[in-house]
Amino acid sequence: MRAKPARAEALDELRQTFGDRPVTQAERRDEVTALFDRIAPRYDLMNDLMSFGLHRLWKRAMVRLAVKQIRGREGSLIDLAGGTGDIALAVRAAVPAREVIVADASAGMLAEARRRGGDTLGYLQAEGEALPVESASAAGVTLSFGLRNMTDPALALQECARVLAPGSSLILLEFSRPATWFSPFYTLHSRYVIPALGALVARDRSAYGYLVQSIRRFPAAGDIARELEHAGFRVALTRRLMFGVAVLHVAEVI
Repeated sequence: MRAKPARAEALDELRQTFGDRPVTQAERRDEVTALFDRIAPRYDLMNDLMSFGLHRLWKRAMVRLAVKQIRGREGSLIDLAGGTGDIALAVRAAVPAREVIVADASAGMLAEARRRGGDTLGYLQAEGEALPVESASAAGVTLSFGLRNMTDPALALQECARVLAPGSSLILLEFSRPATWFSPFYTLHSRYVIPALGALVARDRSAYGYLVQSIRRFPAAGDIARELEHAGFRVALTRRLMFGVAVLHVAEVI
């Protein structure tokens, strides 16, 4: 039996993978985009089931930090890999005068965001590595559970630094390495329960198999902090959630 790839220590290790499988960068981009187009209609329901609703609490914490970080700054907030628009809508509700833009490479996800947000949000179909946004113009960027799905995650962080105004922040929420004592329980849940839910609810076991693999391969919090620094940020806050299952980073452009 072939051994599963180890957790990556750098984002560049993910560029030519699709979960545990080696692919070209073009194949990675196409497969990830097609996957999210397929699962978009049931994405929020699956998130509730997989996390027992905890993702909503994590995202509320993220929104509170985002609202705090953009206070007093000019420019829009970009919700990168914004999916169905839940983060964007929460920020918009908290600061109604702020322009909030959902940016996502998946047309299916953006369609769900439009259905929910209507004309209260802006929408941008674009890859995170090449945003059609003016440099140093954004008041903030939120990126929730999307960095590991970028074609070139390290380049996406550099792009976040480019579009942010000096001193503004990227608020990053991603899965990470859970505490040692909790890891066996989490491994059982992710290896068996999540793919089964994907097959039953989303009717797409392979998509949720990939998502589990992408979580397992994603670098730990300390490695992500170093990646943020390499991209031009200063890490102002690191907050571990649910015994380290997920981690919030607030990173300010230097």
